[in-house]
Amino acid sequence: MPTFSIHTYGCQMNVRDSELLARRLRAAGFADAPAEDEADVVLVNSCSVREKAEEKALGKLGMLCAARRERPGLVVGLTGCMANRLGPDVFALVPGLSFSVGPRAAGAAVVDLVRRALAGSKGMLVPDSERGAEDALPAKDAGAGGPPAPASFVTILFGCNQRCSYCIVPFVRGREESRDPRAVLAEVRAEAERGAREITLLGQSVMRYGRMGFAWPDDLPSPMGFTEPLPRLLELLAREVPAIRRLRFTSGHPLGVTPELVRAMREIPAVCAHLHLPMQSGSDRVLKEMRRGYDRARYLDAVRALREGVPDIAITTDVIVGFPGETEEDFELTRSAMEEAAFDNAFVFKYSPRPGTPSAERPDDVPDEEKRRRDQVLLADQDARGQRLNDRWTGRTVEVLADGPSLRNAARWSGRTEQNKIVVFEPVPGLARGDFVQVRIESAHPQTLFGTVGAPCSAP
Repeated sequence: MPTFSIHTYGCQMNVRDSELLARRLRAAGFADAPAEDEADVVLVNSCSVREKAEEKALGKLGMLCAARRERPGLVVGLTGCMANRLGPDVFALVPGLSFSVGPRAAGAAVVDLVRRALAGSKGMLVPDSERGAEDALPAKDAGAGGPPAPASFVTILFGCNQRCSYCIVPFVRGREESRDPRAVLAEVRAEAERGAREITLLGQSVMRYGRMGFAWPDDLPSPMGFTEPLPRLLELLAREVPAIRRLRFTSGHPLGVTPELVRAMREIPAVCAHLHLPMQSGSDRVLKEMRRGYDRARYLDAVRALREGVPDIAITTDVIVGFPGETEEDFELTRSAMEEAAFDNAFVFKYSPRPGTPSAERPDDVPDEEKRRRDQVLLADQDARGQRLNDRWTGRTVEVLADGPSLRNAARWSGRTEQNKIVVFEPVPGLARGDFVQVRIESAHPQTLFGTVGAPCSAP
């Protein structure tokens, strides 16, 4: 029986795509390899959002293809966004690559490509087509396979129409398409049957779910009176799949923070008090150049509405430093906006131009050394802010979804709160992955809480 391994780069959507590709391969008779260097087939699921992610994927592919000198039968395939961006050029960059397939086409094509590659074919290219989101969904009926996980991802929105000036996603992921809520419901039910107790709904701009070329089915009414598609979907999933105790959605956009969405987050118990809401910059001038569609005041109004409407909400963000033309004044405006928003956590990225995007036509005029300095300043600010915010949880008891032994100390376990905060605690007898436990927080670090289990485990 041929074995496979998948190496994933990039966002949560890529993680989900890799899970579904693995299920399809298992359903076709392939088995998980005990280790990557023992696999007959290795897929690299790539990301093009940042230059470094592409460099890592190309380096990985080069190493794998070089290994074919000692393992001539090894099949090496590329999936994901980089396959679309590079097209046929990837075969010159990575001699010996077996095949390259775009993210939307991969689900339907991967089994055939792998079988053909095992039979000796190479240099096969399958770019994405203008296929519908449902047609592109890999392996809806491919069976479970693989170890169950207490938290899982479900994609509800493919592609993106936002066209931010620095972002390559619309070029490599295609136009925006929302999935039918009945298909989403079926997939969430399947994940619950596999043992999931938390679902994160995914989309490049998830709050635009159902906004383009989409009509909500008449046979799925909203008892709570919601009219917007995303709140209606959250209500539907919470009502129809009670085994899912927690619902999240990412990534957000401030223009999607409507009164109805805030009400859904407050009134639907399963919807978590956490939102990842990328800001990118606190400077109106830079935001306009980025084509983000909002200004500083509009962003902060969205944060204020969330904090006023959803008790104990945690808000996290993405920020870019060193965007073309970003001055010290622009940078300081970002610093002050982050403090005003009081983010629980922030992911800071140094700008890198992506080929074909409007911002790539402008001079990349902020020196690398200055980008690193600004990155470090924002991270230090966030550490201080995170410590201050996490200290407020000390002495409180929180519900934690147990995920298993901690990566840094196998003698302890870790899990996450409704606010998506990592909690590390001593395990108790009978504890199982996927259990909900009550943990009293004893101490806090900027990104981690530490506590003691203070109540019996609550099995799903």
